[in-house]
Amino acid sequence: MELSSLLVPSAVRVVGQFTSKKRLFQELGDIAQSAWNIPADPAVDGLQERETLGPTGVGHGIALPHARIEELDRIAGIFIRLEKPLDYDSVDRQPVDLIFCLLAPKDSGVDHLKALALVSRTMRDQSVVSKLRSNTDPAKLHAILVEARSTQEA
Repeated sequence: MELSSLLVPSAVRVVGQFTSKKRLFQELGDIAQSAWNIPADPAVDGLQERETLGPTGVGHGIALPHARIEELDRIAGIFIRLEKPLDYDSVDRQPVDLIFCLLAPKDSGVDHLKALALVSRTMRDQSVVSKLRSNTDPAKLHAILVEARSTQEA
């Protein structure tokens, strides 16, 4: 599994700020619809439902919201870089500025976990995170993300 199969350029955005986690999830739903043709409402509902189980803010300014929803036939990724960090109830209580969202089919099983592990490894790489935080061009952010795992695996 490669990040290039999970993340398309149109699903990468730079956003100034959000006033709440709920507003962020609504934006993720809108991007899911425009970039992946995934209905926004089920995506938002799935993300909110998953978040009630425990925060997906993993620390160091990074959040990995994810959900399984009926309307999908493949795993889809969305990346947002925030210019102003959002209070996200992360495990380390730090606000987040890098959000990598995964939406997976309800029955994706191990593939969803593999995708989540791949994204998690990528977002733990300090050189990748530094590059993401120092760029504001969505095309460049996409390139950093999809090239990161390929370089590490080579």
